[in-house]
Amino acid sequence: MKTLTIRRDFLAANAGKRAPMPGFVLLARDRADGVADMRIGYTVTKKIGNAVIRNRMKRRLRALARDVLPTAGLPGCDHVLIGRAGGLDRDFAQLRADLVKALGKLAR
Repeated sequence: MKTLTIRRDFLAANAGKRAPMPGFVLLARDRADGVADMRIGYTVTKKIGNAVIRNRMKRRLRALARDVLPTAGLPGCDHVLIGRAGGLDRDFAQLRADLVKALGKLAR
């Protein structure tokens, strides 16, 4: 699974579907290029906290994506996880269940 690094890819994903959850917001957009590879990007704004807090949140989001997306991700889509303040206090099992639920919403 490749990581999104270019700003235009994040902006394109922002134009796609979104599924807000208590700990994060999931954005997904079909690339429509015929390639079934999934790509993932992570965003945590300064509104969440200082650099230590933001990096902790990004680590949680990366672990979550590694755990769930290979089996439940949408093929051929760019996924972006945007961290929310509730994501730090939320139990990892709840975050995992939220991500599966969000992917189910976007698959419809």
